[in-house]
Amino acid sequence: MLLRERQIRRQVHQWTDGGIFALGLWLGHAIRHAIGHGVHKPWLTIRPDKIADFYPEYFWLFLVVIPMAPLVLEWQGFYDKQGFTRHKEWVWQLGRACAICAMALIFFEVMLRQPEVARSVFVFFGLSSFALMYLKETAIHQAYTSKLGQAQFRRRVLLAGAGQDTMRLRKELFYRKDEVEVVGEIDLNETPLETMVQWLHEQSINMVVLTARHTHFGKVEKAIQACELEGVEARLLADFFQTEISHTALDDFYGKPSLVFHSGPDMAWSRLVKQAIDFVGGTVLLVLLSPFMLAVAAVIKLTSNGPVMFKQERAGLNGQPFVMYKFRSMVTNAEQLKQELEILNEMSGPVFKISNDPRITPFGRFIRKWSVDEWPQLFNVLRFEMSLVGPRPLPVDEVKRFGEAAYRRRLSVKPGLTCIWQVSGRNNLKDFAEWVRLDLQYIDNWSLWLDVKILWKTVWVVMRGTGAR
Repeated sequence: MLLRERQIRRQVHQWTDGGIFALGLWLGHAIRHAIGHGVHKPWLTIRPDKIADFYPEYFWLFLVVIPMAPLVLEWQGFYDKQGFTRHKEWVWQLGRACAICAMALIFFEVMLRQPEVARSVFVFFGLSSFALMYLKETAIHQAYTSKLGQAQFRRRVLLAGAGQDTMRLRKELFYRKDEVEVVGEIDLNETPLETMVQWLHEQSINMVVLTARHTHFGKVEKAIQACELEGVEARLLADFFQTEISHTALDDFYGKPSLVFHSGPDMAWSRLVKQAIDFVGGTVLLVLLSPFMLAVAAVIKLTSNGPVMFKQERAGLNGQPFVMYKFRSMVTNAEQLKQELEILNEMSGPVFKISNDPRITPFGRFIRKWSVDEWPQLFNVLRFEMSLVGPRPLPVDEVKRFGEAAYRRRLSVKPGLTCIWQVSGRNNLKDFAEWVRLDLQYIDNWSLWLDVKILWKTVWVVMRGTGAR
């Protein structure tokens, strides 16, 4: 099934499943009421006025169940079923989801101290929801696999392109035969375009899939134009360039369609939420920490000569230089002494780092232990130069000395106050390649939930005093 259709159907299923679980909750009450008080109660005739009288104090349960059920099903991988065929795994996934929802309702009832509901109601709710969902999935399966359903939902596809490409594509589509019926193949390099048009007329083609990897783009263009005139959907596969880690997306570049190859997180709502969290979180932290920051600044001024703040040019998003702020924890001529200490560098690669750095002042060692020296970077977060979570920004001169081009991919996202390597190694890393590997692991697996976990772990790491040294 095509991605857009899968997304729409997934959303429809999620809303439907939320309603089914709500109905399961209603049935749970009904069954419990019938068993406990006899089967001839008038409300079992499903009279709305009786139901309204019976449920007002329990209405909050429906508000919990309807959004919770699709989320739990998603978590269990229930919506990842391929095609219209049944899989033995989905029954087990459904059973786990129903059990989790039932236990979650019990937990919410206990924690919120709502009017007590008989525990058997939640048991009947889980069983009823499982039965209703099983009936729904079975009915959908029967509908999709019936002759009428196949005629309605299965796409009749013509593959067009170089012979070697269409042959490979046909093999890949073999496992999608419940969704796609490959009617035929056309080699655009050897077959006249009129033959393709004849196929469209005679075989009632729904879609032409074009592979351009070994096909002249001029012939691909003519095939698309022919489909346009015939009113048949044409799809050009973006597999003519081999990429290893990039994701491909279609976008609009000032009115012109464009293929986008990106190896970092794509622009989406989650990234906008991340920016909002950065701004709100940075503002709140700065307000809460400002009295302590003033005290730290006063101690630095009184205990050592030089400015309170240390400013250094660091490499930001895509290497864009920006001025990063820190509380000064070293002597004022630290940068000059760095050249003399290069021989003691414990870090492989372009990064400079040594244990028990003699340039650190006594108070500087204290604020570095508790990561207090990093607090002024909240100003960088509010200036949108940094994020709360992201690869740590390196000095511009160290970035210029990167030995491998692949290292620069860590610059594909905004740098952050904390990142995955800080909560898994916290400056104990000696190998720069391992440092970069962890940064790229963060980039490739980024999600809002991952950011939340890193922030939570950072709090505990800082509280234990295992900060920068």
